[in-house]
Amino acid sequence: MGFGFLKVFLSNISIFDKELLREYNIEMKLFACTAHCLQTGIALNNSLDWTSMDISVFSLPVQVLPPVNFTLTVSALAQVLLHWEPNPAQEQNNSTIRYDVEILSPVQEEYDTKSTRSVRTAALHNGFSARVRTLLLQGHLQMSSDWVEGNLPPLPGAADTSVTNVSCVTHVTTPGNVSLCCTWLPGQGAPEDTKYFLFYRYEAHTEECPTHTKDKRNRNTECRFANTQIKAGEIDNLIVIHINGSSQRAAIKPFQQLFNQNAIEKANIPRNISISLEQNDLLAMWEKPISPFHEECFEYEFYLINLKSGNKQILKISSNSFQLRVDGSSSYSIRLRANHNHICRARGFWSDWSETFYVGQNKLENSIAWILTLLCVSMSCTLLLVAVLCKINHVWSKLFPPIPTPSNKFRDPFPIDYERARTCTSSTETEVCSLAEGLSCSVFEDSVF
Repeated sequence: MGFGFLKVFLSNISIFDKELLREYNIEMKLFACTAHCLQTGIALNNSLDWTSMDISVFSLPVQVLPPVNFTLTVSALAQVLLHWEPNPAQEQNNSTIRYDVEILSPVQEEYDTKSTRSVRTAALHNGFSARVRTLLLQGHLQMSSDWVEGNLPPLPGAADTSVTNVSCVTHVTTPGNVSLCCTWLPGQGAPEDTKYFLFYRYEAHTEECPTHTKDKRNRNTECRFANTQIKAGEIDNLIVIHINGSSQRAAIKPFQQLFNQNAIEKANIPRNISISLEQNDLLAMWEKPISPFHEECFEYEFYLINLKSGNKQILKISSNSFQLRVDGSSSYSIRLRANHNHICRARGFWSDWSETFYVGQNKLENSIAWILTLLCVSMSCTLLLVAVLCKINHVWSKLFPPIPTPSNKFRDPFPIDYERARTCTSSTETEVCSLAEGLSCSVFEDSVF
C-alpha cells in the first residue's frame, strides 16, 4: 500500500517539481535515490506513517531571509573584517543555518561558514567588495536567501602616483633571523619631491622601514630590514607590503602587495663543499644551506666546466652528494648553488653560486699565487732592463751630475803671475816666483834657504 502511494505521489509531483527545484535548490540526489528504489524493487514499509514522514520534505517551504548589519572594517594593513548578524525573523525549524560568502574584488573567492564573522587578507589600494547570504539546510534540501553586499572605496590619492614594479626578497641570515629587502619604481605621475615610505606586516606585527636607499632624484626606491619578525620555518604565510608617500604638489596614492614568504626567499649557499678527483671519478659532497627545512627539501645545480675542452654543463641534483665519470687527463672548475624544492614548500630564488673549486691535472687551486709570482718576476726583469739601459746611455750621470767647484768671488790682483806659478811645478826643485811683473821663475838646484 505504501509502495503504491509513493509511486502515485512521484507521478503527481512532476506537475510542480521544476518550479520547486528552481526556487529552493532541491538537490537531485533525493530523486535519484527514489528512482533507484523503484527500479530495483526494494521492499518499502507499507506503513502510511513512514511514507508521510519522508514525504514531509516536500511540505510547504520555509522563507529564507538574508543576514542583517553586514559591515566591512579594515582591521590591519591589507586586512578586512567581514561581520554580519542572523536575521532575527528567520525561522529555523530544526534546520541548519550557514552563510555563503563571496569576495568580489580584488581577487574573487567564495566559501561558506557557520560563523558570522570572517577575516580576509587582500590588497586594498583599489578597494574591496564582498557579499553574503543565508543558507538553510534541511536534510538534502538547501535553500538560500538574497545576497547582501558591502564594499570599501579605493585608497585616496592622485592617479599614477603610487609605486610600480615592487619586488621583495627574504634571506635567512641565521637560523632564527630573516632579512627583507624590497625595491620599487616611482609612479610616472609622481612629482619630483615625492618621498615614499615602506611598511611590512607579518601576522600581527607591523613595522616601518628603518633604512631607505635613494635614487639620483633623492627619492626612496629601496628598503632593507636586517631583522624581521618573519618566521623562517612557516609555510605559505603572507607578507604584506604597504608603500605610501608624501608630496607638496599632489596626494600620493598608497600601494599594497602580498607575497608568499616561501616564494620570495633566496636560499643560502651550500656549506662545507668538498670536491675531489680520484682517477676518472669526480666526487663532491656538501651540507644543506642554513635553513630550518630538512635536507630532502633542497635541490642543487652543479656547474661543471672542462678547462681543457671548454665544455660547460649544469647538472640538477636532489641529494647532497654527487659522483660523475670524467676525463682524468683534464682539469675542471666546479661551482654549486641551492634552492628549495616543491616537495616541502613553494620554491623561492636560487642562492648565489659558491666559490669556484678546481680539480684535475694542472690544478688551478694556486692560480692567484702563480699570478702574483709572475707579476713579481716581470717587474724585476723590467727594473733590471731599465738599469742596464741607463748604464749604457749614461743616463745615471745625467740624472746625478758631479758637484761643481765653487767659483772665487774675489778678483785676483795678479792673474798672469798666478797662472805662471801654477805651471812651474817640480817634485825635486824649489820654485821661486818673482812678484815683479815680467820676471820669470828662477830655479835653484840643490839650494837651501
